[in-house]
Amino acid sequence: MTLDLPAWSEPFRGPDRRHLERAGPWGRIDREWAFGDATGRGVTVAILDSGVEGEHPAVGGKLVRSMAVSLVDGAPIVASADGEGDLVGHGTACAGIIHGLAPEADLISVRVLGAENRGKGSVFATGLDWVIESGASVVNLSLSSRSEDFHGILHELVDRAYFANVLFVCAANNVPGPSYPSLFSSVASVAAHDLPDANVWFYNPNPPVEFAAPGVDVEVAWRGGTRLVVTGNSFAAPHIAGLAARIRAAHPGITPFETKAILAGTADNVRSAA
Repeated sequence: MTLDLPAWSEPFRGPDRRHLERAGPWGRIDREWAFGDATGRGVTVAILDSGVEGEHPAVGGKLVRSMAVSLVDGAPIVASADGEGDLVGHGTACAGIIHGLAPEADLISVRVLGAENRGKGSVFATGLDWVIESGASVVNLSLSSRSEDFHGILHELVDRAYFANVLFVCAANNVPGPSYPSLFSSVASVAAHDLPDANVWFYNPNPPVEFAAPGVDVEVAWRGGTRLVVTGNSFAAPHIAGLAARIRAAHPGITPFETKAILAGTADNVRSAA
């Protein structure tokens, strides 16, 4: 049986994973050191998506703020969306995955997608601009833009986040071709692998996609208190975001670069140097 994987996931298929095997120059670094007993306490994770259903059991009551970006007379405006929930279910799925891995992390929802799970580039950019100043230290982006018109502004925003000590975790697009900001080096880019274990992730030394996490036939929370089985890079990214939240809780003050290095050094395909 051959699984149809999302785009960018080819390096992480079972037969191809042997090419990922490598010895990292990390010295003594392991998951016990990387995570300790951290559960995400003290870290805030923002989710730019379709909204989050805060009452869903999978979110664990950790949604502390909801915002939405909408167009008013053609201009994107950020306003409170407390109590408005999730227009689709996609954002709640991401929130549930993050909460499952980092149960004490606080969550912020920034709705930039409409009821069709689509959004304008200007709305997306405005949401990114707002979230950099929101107090979140990890931001999950299970969405992307294929518009070359927004290449420049998105590049500026993710670089500003990087230097503001905010780690953006971005899903690669599910179809071939460039999408942003997942292809920028200042983010942690993620595609799906086909293993069911949430504690298995891979580091890819051959860009553009750096990490892989579960994203094939994953059971997730969905709108209306329900659950679905889904496939896509969208559901791999929040696994890495949840792990990053735990690492940043265990090592307060570390940079996005250091967080990515720890994720790479503790990936399942990397052997620490003796």
